Order: sequence, then structure tokens, then C-alpha cells
Amino acid sequence: MLIAFLIMLREGIEAALIVGIVASYLRQTGRQGLLPAVWGGVVLACVICLALGIGLDAVSAEFPQKEQELFEGIVALIAVGMLTSMVFWMRKAARSIKATLQHAVDDAVRPGRQAGLALVAMVFLAVGREGLESVFFLLATFQQGVGPAVPAGALLGLAGAAAVGAAIYAGGVRLDLRRFFRWTGMFIVFVAAGLLASAVRAFHEAGLWNGLQQTLFDLSHVLPTDSPVGAVLAGLLGYNDTPTLGEGLVWLLYLIPSLLVFALDRPRAAVAHPA
Repeated sequence: MLIAFLIMLREGIEAALIVGIVASYLRQTGRQGLLPAVWGGVVLACVICLALGIGLDAVSAEFPQKEQELFEGIVALIAVGMLTSMVFWMRKAARSIKATLQHAVDDAVRPGRQAGLALVAMVFLAVGREGLESVFFLLATFQQGVGPAVPAGALLGLAGAAAVGAAIYAGGVRLDLRRFFRWTGMFIVFVAAGLLASAVRAFHEAGLWNGLQQTLFDLSHVLPTDSPVGAVLAGLLGYNDTPTLGEGLVWLLYLIPSLLVFALDRPRAAVAHPA
């Protein structure tokens, strides 16, 4: 539940930040009449992402066992790619995101263009990016056989992001977004490393990968994954009480370089947010 809550909170705040900047700029420049186009883009992106997630989950349920494992591995790889790109994109884009979005709004509403449609498309693409990342992360999590706690955590995270976004837009909350994205970004790197290890495991069960299957260590009698602490570590860090050598190598080969790049690539400016 915690991992889904934190991921969806971050994804939701990213989307809320973008929408909040656009909406605030329209309000500040006397273009409130275009706000329905912004909300239209948000709703359209949410509906399409939700439909895509439900559709993919329903289709995967019909697969035979090996195809199911293959699907799980592919979804995990896509989730890793999207989560990683999102973390590093936000660290770079945050330096100029406010100015970039305001310029995009000015371009969308310039004379001779259909301002409403342009704003719908702009917001749709921005929110849709975050929505797709969320869809593939949640699919990868659901494929591991979770109960109602994960959907509940995801919904709570979205609700929290919506509340934060509304407060930022209204001017009632001033978050240190630079620090927020730095710490949640490091957390997501660990999550992605665990997903990558689970992809290796899924590909082995699908019959595509049979190398490096020696057991790296066995902590099943000390800290089993079905224990309360083991379950938390499995959710947060991708912990496995009996990982194979291949899973351990993939986990380390992804995690160490990603953390180094993340730590060394320090933004020079704080994230801008709506006034």
C-alpha cells in the first residue's frame, strides 16, 4: 500500500504542478475563459489511461501461464523505463518548467489558432505522460498478486496529490518541490531496481532466461518475504529472500549507476511553482 501511495502521490503532484502552472498563468493573464479546456484535457487523459489499464489487465488475465509470465516481464521493463525517464526528466525540466509551460500557453492561444483545442492537447499530453507511467507501474504491481491494499494506496496517493495541487493553485501551500522530487526520485530508483529484478524472474519462469540461476543467498528462515518486515522490504526495495545470481546482478547493475547519476546531477535551481 505504501509504495503505491508514494508513487501515485509523486505522479499526481507532477501532473498537478503542470496543470496548476497552466491554470494559474491563464488566470493571471485574464484568460479564465480557457480554463474549461484545461480541465477537459485532464479528464480526457485520465479516462484514456484508466481504460488502457483496465483493458491491459483484462487481456493479460486470458493468457496461458508462460505467456502471463512473459507479459509480466515486459510490463515490468516498460515500467522501469518510464519510471527512470520520469525521475531524470523531472530533475532537468524542473529548472525551467514554469517558463516553458507559460511559453507553450502563449503559443497555444496566439491569434489564428484554436486556443481551446491547443490547450486540451497540451494538457492531455502532459497529464497522459504521468498517467501512462502510473498505469504500467500499477500493472507491474498487480501482476505480483496483490490484495486491495495497493489500489487503496494508489487512490489515497491520487487524492493527496489532488489536494496538494488545489492548495498550490489557490496559493495556500508553498512546497519545497526541489527536495520533494529529490527524495522521491531516489525512492523510485530503488522501486525500479526491484521491478527490474522481478522482470528477470518472470522471464525465467516464461522459459526465456535460464542463466545465472544459482541462489545468491537464502534468508527465508531469517527474513521471509511473507513476514511483515519482509513484505515491506519487498514492496519498497524489491527484496526477495532467495534471489538468484542474475536477479542480484541486475538489481545492482541498475541501482548503483542510477543512484550515482542521480546524486551527481544536481539541479542548480529550485522547482518553480504557481504563485
